[in-house]
Amino acid sequence: MNHLTNLKTRSALLKALRDAFYAENFFEVATAVKIPAPAPEEYIESVQCADGEFLRTSPELAMKRMLVAGMERIFQIGAAFRAEEVGRKHREEFTILEYYAVKWDYRELAEFTARMISQAAQTIFGQTQITYQGFPVDLGRHYFITVDEAFRRYAGVSAFDADADGSFDELMVLKVEPELGKDCPEFLIDYPANRASLSRLSAADNRVAERWELYIRGMELGNAFGELTDAAEQRRRFASALKFRAEQGMLAYPEATDFLEALEKGLPKSSGCAIGFDRLCMIFCDSYDIAEVIFE
Repeated sequence: MNHLTNLKTRSALLKALRDAFYAENFFEVATAVKIPAPAPEEYIESVQCADGEFLRTSPELAMKRMLVAGMERIFQIGAAFRAEEVGRKHREEFTILEYYAVKWDYRELAEFTARMISQAAQTIFGQTQITYQGFPVDLGRHYFITVDEAFRRYAGVSAFDADADGSFDELMVLKVEPELGKDCPEFLIDYPANRASLSRLSAADNRVAERWELYIRGMELGNAFGELTDAAEQRRRFASALKFRAEQGMLAYPEATDFLEALEKGLPKSSGCAIGFDRLCMIFCDSYDIAEVIFE
């Protein structure tokens, strides 16, 4: 498939996704790309501007402030930046699709996400069955698998044991991820608690967090949380991440004051997801390299 055809498919996918959000009464929003402080993450590095501010790695903190201000269902499609991420699935500048829904739990958000992708395929191709890199994929079906079940099945070890002995990330990349979403979208759910990031812990099992990632043909497309609403716990996690970043010689971030102050006012129960839109385009365009679905 040539580049021009891919760009036309990309446009059709944008429209189909927007239609899905509007049908569920989401508002499309826009937030600043240049920000005073990103969320401190252990393995994601921001791009720092000459004036000391940063290009956002995602619009997450600003969009959660919108939820605090009273918005209930919001989405955004726009540029995000992550330093030194270059490869067949990565660019320093990429397009992110991020969305939040108040009162939805993380499983409801997953079901909406699966439905949105299925409907987009039906609209664009007239069916949900596609071929990606020579393999059939049905975008009209989806599976759920817990992180622990996936590790036991594909790596032969408990996810909790792998997390404890430091082998989690290596096993995830080499053993687990290549097996996910082989014939339809698959949601990897319930991460070990210390990998909760900005998600809350499960009320049913505090060993795990209300977090999922979406995979198709071994490619991670999205990351979602049942959002953490405890401001004190969020400050603790940020402090831990900043300590890790300092030990690794990563950029020093100032405190995300506006976000933390908003969180103290009360973030409503909600769930949110960030999808790498360019990667989703790769699936819809049957493209091996991200360069085939963007214009550089």
